[in-house]
Amino acid sequence: MAKERARKRAEREAAALEQRERRTKQRRRADRVRRRRQRLRAMLPDKPHTTPGLLARRRRRRLAALVGIIVVVCAITWPLLPDWGARIIVLVGLLMAAPVAWVLSFGRV
Repeated sequence: MAKERARKRAEREAAALEQRERRTKQRRRADRVRRRRQRLRAMLPDKPHTTPGLLARRRRRRLAALVGIIVVVCAITWPLLPDWGARIIVLVGLLMAAPVAWVLSFGRV
């Protein structure tokens, strides 16, 4: 009887040891994956914070419209102008006129 109990205890201890090793291996693997993900996330920029609300959404929409108009004007004029200097002057002029266009279009918001 004592030999059988000793054998069963040895089997239980062996199974427990194997299970502990398996859990240790899984924990190490999970730690490696977690560290790898943290390194990858550290390389990526944070998500931009967008302010919620109706006024913020309206402001973003207006800004997108103004930028869209600037891009369209540049896309139309750039093929027509052969000189890079003229293209840059058009772009700088549009960027300087953007605040004036914003105030005239949307008010001082």
